Amino acid sequence: MLSRRIAAARPLTRALQPAVSRTTLTQIRHITQADIEDPGMNGGYINPPAEKRQFRDPYADWWDKQERRNYGEPVHEDNDILGMFSTEQDRHFTPGWGAVLLGTFVASVLGLCAIVLPYYPDKPAVPRAFPGGLDRELGGGNALLVSVFLGGEGKE
Repeated sequence: MLSRRIAAARPLTRALQPAVSRTTLTQIRHITQADIEDPGMNGGYINPPAEKRQFRDPYADWWDKQERRNYGEPVHEDNDILGMFSTEQDRHFTPGWGAVLLGTFVASVLGLCAIVLPYYPDKPAVPRAFPGGLDRELGGGNALLVSVFLGGEGKE
């Protein structure tokens, strides 16, 4: 029975066949359904103009104050994108003004570094001085080296 399984597996015949390339099909939505003029497709539903609810007047007398919508007002086909719970569009700065602000920040930080650099001390303390030098402080020329004690047995 084991020999039948080995014979039926035929791993070499599959390895020798050229690999078949499969094209991946992806669905990309380029235009909305409202952009396609096809009468009768949506049953005569009037699609309002695409206006993001975020940009409607927040102080107006809306029937639904959270969604900024009146009673009976038709909902746009892309309401999930245009509604209040979609991502918020940032219109505070244009890209050019954002670049000016970023450049001003970088120039300020580099300018501060250039001002501080000449006045920054080299060392936080005065170097330590030993009378007679460091060699004498560590035992002089007759001192035993550290490697003598590491390698072998010490003499007593």
